[in-house]
Amino acid sequence: MHSPILAPVTALVLWSFVVLTWLYAARIPAIAKAKIVYDPFQPVEMFHAQLPARARWKADNYNHLMEQPTLFYAVALVLALSGAGDGLNLLLAWTYVGLRIAHSLVQILINKVLIRFAIFSVSSLVLLAMAIRAAIAGF
Repeated sequence: MHSPILAPVTALVLWSFVVLTWLYAARIPAIAKAKIVYDPFQPVEMFHAQLPARARWKADNYNHLMEQPTLFYAVALVLALSGAGDGLNLLLAWTYVGLRIAHSLVQILINKVLIRFAIFSVSSLVLLAMAIRAAIAGF
């Protein structure tokens, strides 16, 4: 089965790997520079508190990419399987991916919460529109 909506799905998965690589490229040098030793018997928050904020931002964003986008993947697959993975649904999918990438860049580079929240809110509305359209297409 080929559906155009699988392209933005793949793009967001690949972006998640870019952020994961960026996370380790920032975190490993930060750990080495601060000579942090991870203690598995301490709460993970204590480990994170020792890291510079700029190093934590990448991990926080990677975690965010593992949260709401999972709904995007499910909705996109419903649209693909129902034969509705093109047209407006494809545009919405690419819009969602673009907004998630923008959210990542804001969080990773400057971490301005109001900007992040605005991008997240718009991306959530786009995902809601996709979900409604998937429900219509699926029934």
